[in-house]
Amino acid sequence: MTRQDASAATRPPRADAVRNRARVLDAANEAFAAEGLAVPLDEIARRAGVGAGTVYRHFPTKEALFEAVITERVLGLAVNVEEQLAAATDAGEAFFGFFFTMINTGQAKADLAEALAAAGAGLGLETKQAAERLSNGFSALLERAQRAGAVRGDVSIEDLHALAVAALAGEKRAAADPDYERGRMTRIICDGLRA
Repeated sequence: MTRQDASAATRPPRADAVRNRARVLDAANEAFAAEGLAVPLDEIARRAGVGAGTVYRHFPTKEALFEAVITERVLGLAVNVEEQLAAATDAGEAFFGFFFTMINTGQAKADLAEALAAAGAGLGLETKQAAERLSNGFSALLERAQRAGAVRGDVSIEDLHALAVAALAGEKRAAADPDYERGRMTRIICDGLRA
């Protein structure tokens, strides 16, 4: 590798490249949520207002784009839980507020993760690190709420993972009823978590 190659490899990406990547991720997020996972990469490029080559330069496969969208969502949740931990708010309120946020944003993330698994693609290191960051923050939020007496002391982070999956499934199934009040299943689960 020449000195020029090494310099190019360590140089941060140009501002327009960073903006284009963000536009592609936003467009993909909206397209996948609205139309499912069959949206072609060319359509995502059109929605992002960039050329198809720009999409392929950042995301060589649809699976890579799926995973990038998942990673962005998980990182967003990780930042949210870290903000809850840093804020001097009521521990129980912070815990239950975050649990609701996680369930409300989680269904689309779960759908993408299932699609990746069905395509035979595993999650990469960046996604696993984001998930670990989220899990660590959620564990700390749980422990703080338990110390404050807002959440049952016998609940573990593994229990919460299982209950989050149950809440996602419950919300998805119950939403088929036109009279269903969104969030009802999650509230029932939260009531069971209260001390």
